[in-house]
Amino acid sequence: MNDALQSLLGLLSLERIEQDIFRGQSRASVVPRVFGGQVAAQALVAAGRTVPADRPPHSLHAYFLRPGDPGAPIVYTVDRIRDGRSFTTRRVVAVQHGQPIFHLSASFQTQEDGLEHQEPMPPAPDPLTLPTPAEILPRHAGRYLTPAVADRLLEARAAIDLRYVDEPPYATVGEVREPRSQVWFRTNGDLDKALADGADCSDTVTRPLLDICLVTYVSDMTLLDSILLAHGRGGWAVGDVVGASLDHAMWFHRPVRADDWLLYDQESPTAQGGRGLGKGRIFTAEGALAVSVIQEGVIRVPRG
Repeated sequence: MNDALQSLLGLLSLERIEQDIFRGQSRASVVPRVFGGQVAAQALVAAGRTVPADRPPHSLHAYFLRPGDPGAPIVYTVDRIRDGRSFTTRRVVAVQHGQPIFHLSASFQTQEDGLEHQEPMPPAPDPLTLPTPAEILPRHAGRYLTPAVADRLLEARAAIDLRYVDEPPYATVGEVREPRSQVWFRTNGDLDKALADGADCSDTVTRPLLDICLVTYVSDMTLLDSILLAHGRGGWAVGDVVGASLDHAMWFHRPVRADDWLLYDQESPTAQGGRGLGKGRIFTAEGALAVSVIQEGVIRVPRG
């Protein structure tokens, strides 16, 4: 297991400081605030640790309220809203410096059989034929705000093998493209081995919950890319927009393994009023629709 994956799993190993109160650590991000996927994943871990292991999460709805401080721990308080025969509901508030920075509601369900159908998986190339981040990021160093941007992105995403099907926004600045984007992703390491080797979260987070929380972590990395593509913008890395996630919703339809290849198919139906909407579907390599995602974010063009 590489050190970056060990560090990411460590972030998901929350310290219990009271029955329903947990403390999570943070780390530097590529922007001067806590990465949204981190706080969402940690909040889901906190909620999941108050729910029986046989009830995986089936949905979450969250709001990003304030920028998080990457230099300070985050306290997660869980409210046990409901424990029903089939469904369990939890509400989590993340607090830093005495103020809420994030709010999440999550619902968990016992496994049961039912009617099934799904949209087909869209076509996509084999992920192993696509360039790795280490291959593609340095290629566009001349477009970034500073030469250090590529190194910061590689460091921030070192735990995740994330491969764009087409060129990312920062590679085609000024070119208006269809508001669609696809990436393949998986963890950079085998999770069963990581848990067997005593990863920090191995005693507190079950494997099914860990997979879902890792997918939640990755889901915030690229979802707003399709908005940028529609306007020929490159994103924060080139400095032609400023933005942040506002809210985030996910529905977990089928089991998922975060260390297997997953296709993240993303699109933006609209942008207006300084905000843009991103929609995503996450498929397993076998074609099962595993997760649906919707996020709205602030997308502003810098003045002057």
